[in-house]
Amino acid sequence: MFFRLATLGCKVNQYETELVRSALLQSGFIEAENGMSADLVIVNTCTVTAESDAKSRKIIRKLIKENPGAKVAVMGCSVTHQPDAVLKIGGVSHILTDKSKLPDFLQQLNIRSVPAGITSFGGRHRAFLKIQDGCNNGCAYCIIPKVRPVRQSRRMDDVLAEMQALVRTGYREIVLTGIHLGYYGVDMSGRTAETTNLTELVRRAADLPEEFRLRFSSIEAVEVSDDLIDLMLRYPDRICHHLHLPMQSGSSSVLQRMNRRWLCEPFVNRCEEILARFDRLALTTDIITGFPGETDEEFQETVDAVQRLRFSKVHIFRYSKRSGTAAAAMPNPVPPKEQKRRSAYLADIAGSLRCQYAASLIGMKETVLCETAVGHAAGGTCSRYMDVRFDLPQPMSGHLVPIYIESVDGDICRGKVCGTPPSHSFASL
Repeated sequence: MFFRLATLGCKVNQYETELVRSALLQSGFIEAENGMSADLVIVNTCTVTAESDAKSRKIIRKLIKENPGAKVAVMGCSVTHQPDAVLKIGGVSHILTDKSKLPDFLQQLNIRSVPAGITSFGGRHRAFLKIQDGCNNGCAYCIIPKVRPVRQSRRMDDVLAEMQALVRTGYREIVLTGIHLGYYGVDMSGRTAETTNLTELVRRAADLPEEFRLRFSSIEAVEVSDDLIDLMLRYPDRICHHLHLPMQSGSSSVLQRMNRRWLCEPFVNRCEEILARFDRLALTTDIITGFPGETDEEFQETVDAVQRLRFSKVHIFRYSKRSGTAAAAMPNPVPPKEQKRRSAYLADIAGSLRCQYAASLIGMKETVLCETAVGHAAGGTCSRYMDVRFDLPQPMSGHLVPIYIESVDGDICRGKVCGTPPSHSFASL
């Protein structure tokens, strides 16, 4: 039988789709190539915004049309949040509203078992590794606590074993991810004799003999401990010098309405403490513009905070009303035109800061994950999460390559290979 998978949404969703792909392949299914009709279609949906729900349903309908007669199964946060809306789509045969019941769901599709972990990641050069699920922080704009409310961490030994399996396959960058990454291990407190938290997991991963590096997905600033920073400094070749700390707003009054855990000044102070310990740490963030009631003055506070911290990249999102969240009922919505203006204004500033950060790396030696190669021209992502272009004397796709940064073109770094790179290519991807 031939299958086709489609994924929307976050890194955790992408990991869960890879787990399903592994189960299908182990059970003898064959992934359909482009243009082929599949016998089984599985869509992993997202519900982070109303637009995500609509996009999920659109893709489901599209795949039903393109794969006539296929068994169509739908999983993910959108079907958890709005199962009836998905069931109304003609042609959907199975839905999974609770991912803890994934084994039962797959057995209904004649898939024998779910593997303990993954050893590949859809042909990509970096692999996302889910270590934690669930969040109950209750940010006013977020629906996720309603669809993934149970905080659950994976056993550390299982995570480390899966990490090593991915490295043996050829992956040289592993991105640790979770719905609330910094809460890894909190739910296991008292249930095991060993210390289980993100710092201890990273400490054990740092001592593994294989050649690879770790990157963190989004983590709250309050959860970046001094011990974790110590590890990042002690193992610069193993742990990327990059942190993604979501600020969401630089206005304390907006953060209060958002029900965020930290107000602006404590967040900024903590970021400055972290930055002071590194040589050019890449600090990236998320910002929501146009949250209900956001005034011009509050937006300017966000601009000021971004400029003060000089983020190397800012992911900007215009506020989108999400039914079922506290923010959906808040008064004084910001008009879409003004949301767009603020986003564009902030994007210009963020773009300039990114170019300045790129220029600050000139003269540095950076380790780059080689992700593209056409002839001798190659490109990839360095430890500090910047795009780097360089020439290669030989194919090294998928490898970590030492690069000396010589110049920049906007926010693109350009450099040359230094040292003695690996002599073999990453043929498995």
